[in-house]
Amino acid sequence: MSAGDVDFDAVVVGAGVVGLAVARALAQAGHGVVTLEAAPIFGSVTSSRNSEVIHAGLYYPAGSAKARFCVEGRRSLYAFCESHGVPHRKCGKLIVACDASELSAVEAIAEKGRVNGVEGLRFLGAEAARQMEPALRCVGALLSPETGILDSHGFMLALQGEAEDHGAVFAFRAPFAGAAVEAGAVRVRAGGDEPIEISARALINCAGLAASDVALAIEGLDPAGVPRTRYAKGNYFALAGRAPFRRLIYPAPQAHGLGVHLTFDLAGQARFGPDVEWIDAVDYDVDPRRCEGFYAAIRRYWPQLPDDALAPAYAGIRPKLGGPEDAAADFRIDAARVGDAQIVNLYGIESPGLTASLAIAAHVASLLDR
Repeated sequence: MSAGDVDFDAVVVGAGVVGLAVARALAQAGHGVVTLEAAPIFGSVTSSRNSEVIHAGLYYPAGSAKARFCVEGRRSLYAFCESHGVPHRKCGKLIVACDASELSAVEAIAEKGRVNGVEGLRFLGAEAARQMEPALRCVGALLSPETGILDSHGFMLALQGEAEDHGAVFAFRAPFAGAAVEAGAVRVRAGGDEPIEISARALINCAGLAASDVALAIEGLDPAGVPRTRYAKGNYFALAGRAPFRRLIYPAPQAHGLGVHLTFDLAGQARFGPDVEWIDAVDYDVDPRRCEGFYAAIRRYWPQLPDDALAPAYAGIRPKLGGPEDAAADFRIDAARVGDAQIVNLYGIESPGLTASLAIAAHVASLLDR
């Protein structure tokens, strides 16, 4: 792809972790890239409001985009963190069955993981699990040694830096305002204090929560093919003091979420969440009253959780392609030609989007190279 009579080869909308990874991949491939971001900094929405977990690839149906990109992305992500000095730790996690009725669900996760190519999985009985984590109560657990945690901000900063080293440009405080395909190119408008208009051969929509709105503002793209993005809020509560666990602890998963699990940051601060709260508009407030449900969920696997140990921390929002009554949807990456221009829309990039980001970016770059 050559810039020719356009300003850039590609315009990326959104500088979350996936948009940053896409910009880096395209710039490394020799494409001229500009990324538009409404916020004043990168990764200030979904990418900075999650568990910062490197997922192994356990939960997703065989052959799905989530399964493929999570496993590929996880391997690439560990290598990237090592080579770029991004703080991370492969701490492992236990997915626990708190009673006998949950054993089959945990065993099904183990089988999915094996089919997806996840390495090192091992099913443990109650006593073996307690030997690893003495404070844990369960009747069985799946050990996932490939699961880890990372400094997501450090990862995104490294992505931006490497993209810029290869010539990528980032425009912050530049919200996407619309696009139209004209004479073999896509003309993109951005608002903000200094509105701009630029042309490119390709437009890649990595807008996350706003992906459907961005797609509907692209003239020439059939609106009937644009899915509705639903918002599933996830609330987190922080633990006062240190948790008596060395690994992440996950309960058997629930519909639309992985249950109220225990994670910690690289400094050892423990947090619990996210739960699932369906909302109609962006809202990051954490209702302290939700902690009662958290105490009940956590004490199923950690009975000694002290009273008054939880405090509201933060919330994130998952961009879902279905509602509470629907089955969990896969990632959706739509590539289309409108005239001579190429449009790529990324919808429903929720968990494991952080883990999968490098693999998603490589896939998008391959679409443009074709």
